[in-house]
Amino acid sequence: MIVVAIANQKGGVGKTTTAVNTATAMAASGWRTLLVDLDPQGNASTGVGLAAADRDLSSYDVLIDEVPLSECAVPSTIPGLDLVPATVDLSGAEIELVGVEERTFRLRKAIEQHQGHDICFIDCPPSLGLLTLNSLCAADTLLVPLQCEFFALEGLSQLLQTVEQVQQRFNPDLGIVGVALTMFDRRNRLTDQVADDVRECLGNLVFDAVIPRNVRLSEAPSHGLPALVYDHSCTGSRAYMALARELISRLPAQRQAA
Repeated sequence: MIVVAIANQKGGVGKTTTAVNTATAMAASGWRTLLVDLDPQGNASTGVGLAAADRDLSSYDVLIDEVPLSECAVPSTIPGLDLVPATVDLSGAEIELVGVEERTFRLRKAIEQHQGHDICFIDCPPSLGLLTLNSLCAADTLLVPLQCEFFALEGLSQLLQTVEQVQQRFNPDLGIVGVALTMFDRRNRLTDQVADDVRECLGNLVFDAVIPRNVRLSEAPSHGLPALVYDHSCTGSRAYMALARELISRLPAQRQAA
């Protein structure tokens, strides 16, 4: 199973929207897909239609009580996509993990023991705490959503430094599969400038597919649906399908879905 962490410590950059819709696109492409919601807000769980009252076991149980992923995973309404939901209990997990042995490897251990999926996406919280650190230690690679605004560039440099530290101390095999430009507004000249600066700095690491600002992307979560299901023909959905195709082309060929 290929494990992709979707992370950026800056909030509001489109992490959850990217996680939900990329996972949906991968499932639609025939990949047996697992989405792990590691954000205490639980927005990814809501985004695929799982109400808070229906979340019996969650990623909190995986981290704290070492419950197997297979017991916590539930089918979503999207064929081929399973979900390990998040609950508000996760907000206290960082404190509870402080005194736990090998606290940064709890999620990695659970993933290593799991079978039945081709790819796993982890929706990380907007911070660089123990939850995100668990994700980076468990992941093969990192997908970074980056909002096209000035402050996002500062956040990216901090994230890249964190990735380097994780590589040195915990997970030397961690890579970055790519940076996805999100909330792109062609009417805003600053958006173009930020996009150009990021491409100049990171080169081919930046995905060609750009996620635009799109009303349908914003509406879909309120209906408990990924945008790809809510309106598969909108510009946002088409952009995420293009992003998924690019992602597949960057994944190791020997580990592709059958």
